[in-house]
Amino acid sequence: MNICGCLVHVAQDALPVARAQIEALDGVEVHAQSDDGRLVVVVEDTDTAFASDIIMSLHQIRGVISLTINYHHFEDLDQRPSPAAPHPET
Repeated sequence: MNICGCLVHVAQDALPVARAQIEALDGVEVHAQSDDGRLVVVVEDTDTAFASDIIMSLHQIRGVISLTINYHHFEDLDQRPSPAAPHPET
């Protein structure tokens, strides 16, 4: 599981179209928008793309000025420890 919290700054004149393109991408959710064109975006790995590749594609959307990763969490779900066995009463 790979989750990235990003701040995406979009030119105001391109905001409606750019936001629609961002929201159309699999693994991407827009959680907030400011009046000056900043979007709070969460990007996750999908079955077909890594979050890093999706983030790179966000840079290519017309009107995107900048993108910063403000939060990152990675957890290898295949490597999680198994639940602990119940402890015997002492």
